[in-house]
Amino acid sequence: MKLLHSVKEYIDQHYHTPKGLIGTYIVEKMVRQHKPETEWTIGQLELQEQDKVLELGCGAGYAIQMITGKYSVQEIVGLDLSSTAIRSAAIRNKKEINNEIVRLVEANFNNLPFNDDMFTKLYSIQTIYFWSEVDTIISEIYRVLKSDGLVVITFSNGKGNETWESVKEVSENQVMPFMLDKGFKNVSLVRGPDSRGFHTVSIKGIKG
Repeated sequence: MKLLHSVKEYIDQHYHTPKGLIGTYIVEKMVRQHKPETEWTIGQLELQEQDKVLELGCGAGYAIQMITGKYSVQEIVGLDLSSTAIRSAAIRNKKEINNEIVRLVEANFNNLPFNDDMFTKLYSIQTIYFWSEVDTIISEIYRVLKSDGLVVITFSNGKGNETWESVKEVSENQVMPFMLDKGFKNVSLVRGPDSRGFHTVSIKGIKG
């Protein structure tokens, strides 16, 4: 029993920063698990040809692949802290990287390596649980977005009849108030499709 618990802990830690062979398995597993909320999130972005898009936590690059397969955008940049995830994303999006439509960056959310006012759209899927400095991340998101740029932050806040109070605390009592304080407008919490029984929601906002 102790051994099984240790193995589970070892695997779970890779969801934060996937590494090695297990990390590769995890990022590919997340591709399959997160398909419904990924499709829903992309739909909310209302992508146009002139858009420069940033994904925070691109994982294995599935959302990027979906976007380039369905939409024409100027550029899409995927950022992730995990070099293992970046390698998987590079393999999945090799053609678009060669065509200079897709760019992948290994970096931390707290210090985005981009100039001010770079992106028209920014999204992040199932990463909010790992945000260590919410105010700093919101400030960075605001900084790199152009005026009137859209942000969509998608996550799960419960399952079945259960609401996850810790996630609700972060999302509704930290993320949304910080966004309003920073100057985002039209900040809202939107309910999406359930995915494997989990409640999917997004926080949306426009840079004022």
